[in-house]
Amino acid sequence: MNRPKAAGVPREFPSDFLFGVATAAYQIEGAAHEDGRTDSIWDVFCREPGAVVGGDNGDVACDHYHRYTTDVALMADLGIQTYRFSTSWARVCPDGGALNPKGIDFYSRLVDELLAKNIRPWLTLYHWDLPQTLEDKGGWANRDTAHRFADYAGVVHDALGDRVTAWTSLNEPWCASFLSYIGGEHAPGRHDVAAGLAAGHHLLLAHGLATRELRSRDESLQLGITLNLTVADPVDPTDSGDLDAARRIDGQFNRFFLDPIFRGEYPDDILRDLGGLGLDAVIQPGDLEVISAPIDALGINYYHGDFVSARPTDVQTTTAAPSERPKRSPFPAADGVYWHPRGLPETGMGWEVQPEGLTRLLRRIHDEYTAPAGVSIAVTENGAAYDDVVESDGGVNDVDRAEFLRLHLDAILDAIADGVPVAGYFYWSLLDNFEWAWGYDKRFGLVRVDYKTQFRSPKTSAIEYRSIIADRAL
Repeated sequence: MNRPKAAGVPREFPSDFLFGVATAAYQIEGAAHEDGRTDSIWDVFCREPGAVVGGDNGDVACDHYHRYTTDVALMADLGIQTYRFSTSWARVCPDGGALNPKGIDFYSRLVDELLAKNIRPWLTLYHWDLPQTLEDKGGWANRDTAHRFADYAGVVHDALGDRVTAWTSLNEPWCASFLSYIGGEHAPGRHDVAAGLAAGHHLLLAHGLATRELRSRDESLQLGITLNLTVADPVDPTDSGDLDAARRIDGQFNRFFLDPIFRGEYPDDILRDLGGLGLDAVIQPGDLEVISAPIDALGINYYHGDFVSARPTDVQTTTAAPSERPKRSPFPAADGVYWHPRGLPETGMGWEVQPEGLTRLLRRIHDEYTAPAGVSIAVTENGAAYDDVVESDGGVNDVDRAEFLRLHLDAILDAIADGVPVAGYFYWSLLDNFEWAWGYDKRFGLVRVDYKTQFRSPKTSAIEYRSIIADRAL
């Protein structure tokens, strides 16, 4: 069992706690048009001038499609117990249509390689790479896409369901809807409030439909969804405007998704905030019953909290690309919300390092959502980009990232000590990779990738993680 903090005494992780790493298909695979894969919305978005830093794209990325055995061997050397990866819809079902045997075979070989190294596959069906053909038909703003997603889930299960037991429907639907269809910062780069709200609902509907489809095939599967959640704190907890700013951010990031999944309803206050913007028009009878289909696991992605006010600040964040700046939340109910710095250390993204926020978040989600529903929690993404310096011997002594890792694992132990049964932790990411609108400008990996040679080299943070896993203690 976990021990409380005491000077010089290691803090142990529960015996069943899983240590993992996470990646996403478009960010690492490459082979963009190989073996039948067709364009996803990110392939097309990357061709838009100015959409991605440096004009980068995922055509090659980390070449994981050809080097997956090397990458699995790296995981095994680090002692990784579970690997969260995503399947590419555009590879498995090109253009959103029929099964592509060569595409699914890649994931079958990957799963076999993982199992051969005693690494548990944790599969995410959707990490933002919608087939462009479906976007041309309206994308996530089109209700039919949710039904096509359920078909796709069934196709992947037909091929991998005999070996994969942990299934996640969606990764971060907030990004896939509001950031992508309203803010235009991620693919497909649209600026349409009604489309973004419809996308948010249809992504949740897709989750529910896929959950039902998979459950009908195998009741023993561990089914869930991954959400990017935050802790929204008011700058002045006695100021009504600041309190309302925190309420609205909590509503759009957290409760807009948590409440339909766990309670079968959208939050009344957010519906009032959105009155007249079109969400009611896309919700059909029975949708919320589908969306709230029982799940087994909730994945929480946490990078930092939010310190917000109804009043602006003169301090401007310049280190973050537009796609990563929270000062311009695309959610319409966030108009008039301003983000303030707390004076905390920052990562290379300009994000504050706030591990105690993770502890509070885990407690809250457990108390209000997962415990009443009998659902387990895992931290499915947590990581940091820093400006890595390559030493003369080719190593990267990324002490900041190693400390970030330890601080957040310690925060999880704090939550566990408070009675929150956290099942596991997935560091983002195994490899430096294509970081969406940042291209290859930011590096989150435990393992450095030389993009010219594709040579992999574990950083100091990787060695630190390996030691923590071996000791099962901090």
